[in-house]
Formats: sequence, C-alpha cells, structure tokens
Amino acid sequence: MFTLISLNLNGIRSATRKGLENWLQAQAADCICVQEVKAQAPEVSGQFETLAGMAGYFHFAEKKGYSGVAVYTRHEPSDVVLGFDGGEFDAEGRCVELRFDTPKEKRSILSVYCPSGSSGPERQEAKYRFLKAFYPHLMRLKAQREFVMCSDVNIAHQEIDLKNWKSNQKNSGFLPEERAWMTRLLSEGGLVDVYRHLHPDTTDTCYTWWSNRGQAYANNVGWRLDYHLATPAWAARARQARIYKDEKFSDHAPLTIDYAL
Repeated sequence: MFTLISLNLNGIRSATRKGLENWLQAQAADCICVQEVKAQAPEVSGQFETLAGMAGYFHFAEKKGYSGVAVYTRHEPSDVVLGFDGGEFDAEGRCVELRFDTPKEKRSILSVYCPSGSSGPERQEAKYRFLKAFYPHLMRLKAQREFVMCSDVNIAHQEIDLKNWKSNQKNSGFLPEERAWMTRLLSEGGLVDVYRHLHPDTTDTCYTWWSNRGQAYANNVGWRLDYHLATPAWAARARQARIYKDEKFSDHAPLTIDYAL
C-alpha cells in the first residue's frame, strides 16, 4: 500500500508542538501533503526540512506567517514544480507538485491550498480568480500525467459535507459558485473525489475542519474542506480512507487514504 495523508497544519510550528511528528511516525506514511505552513525558508531550515523520516519540499508565501505548502515524502521525486501561475497566487505559496516519473508512467502528487474567502469580499474575489486560473492548470496536467491533489479546497461540495448547510448557503465555502466549480471539476473535468468514492454517503464522520468559535469541535459542527482529488486511474487504486480525530494538531484533521501499489 501507498499511504498518503493531507493536513492543513495551521502553522507547522504549532502542529509539531502538538505532537504531529510522533503521530506521523506511527502512521508509517509514504507521503504527507501539508497546507498553511505559515513559515519561510529560514524558519524551516534546520528544524522542519524533514518530518518523521520524510524529506520536505516547500513552496513558501512571500508574506511572513502566511499560507505556504509542502510535500514530505520517503520517495525521491524526479522533479519538483513550484507554483502554477507565475504571479498572484505563486506569491502566496499555493501549490507544489512532486513528479515521480518512470519509463512506463508519469505520476504527480500535489499539495494545494486554495484561498479562503471568509475574511471579506476582496478575498472572496481572489478565491474566484484562483479557481478560474487553477481549473485549466489541472486539466493540462491531467492530459499529461496521472496525479492526486491533496488540498484544503475551502469548499464543502454537497449538503452532506457540512453540519449546518441551510444556514451557510450565503457563506464562503458553501456558495453556489464554489460548489459549481467542484461539480465541474468532478464531472466535466473528470477528477475523482477519492473520499466520496470510498464513502459516498457519510455525513457527520466526514468532517475535516471545525471553527474555533464556540463549541464547534466538541459538538462536531464541522465541514469537509480537505480532499484527495485524483485522476480516475489513481483513484481506482484507493482502498481505505480515514480521518483522525483522537488528537488535535490543527483546526483541521488529517485525511489519510491508502492506495494499492
């Protein structure tokens, strides 16, 4: 099995202080994709270049303490691609792609942090710009290679993907335009929501994020914002998915999926 984890860290220093590395050691994962590193190269150097025996490959945001993504892996990639647009969103450290190419097959693993629009209209417009630019990037990639994208997409796709869907229909993360983008990605775009492929009907056990307000975590008032989105051939290898909630490393929970080699 190839064990692949996705986790929004909400800060790599905070998550590691809360025991992330010990948990990762026990998982014996092949790879973990992380989002919201919230650190720059000088802060990572000598501390977080490796994690649980895995080597890290980072795409940092220019702004300190903001965004940033990484992939930690036990397997040396044949190439590393940082960013995708050469502009606004590369400056925010939104995407890193590791390529694992052989004479027989081209494969990639991506860690992607989609913008949140919850802080106001300006960031919501930025989120729409990101989605508009990122869709064709994924389609070009799909035409060239098999891949799985591990991502905090910041979108709950269906009503079963969040606790209070009725009261969130006008809130960022569950807006009609955002959900339509996800639908298009999975239908016309041909990608597979791997968790839903394995668990098409789960509701309150599928959440991966909880607000820090009130008692959202204690009452499991959550959202499913974290995904493995894969090409069909890669998704067909998925065997088991699990969301870990026994410890809290972040406001997100790790999403682990095992794939047959």
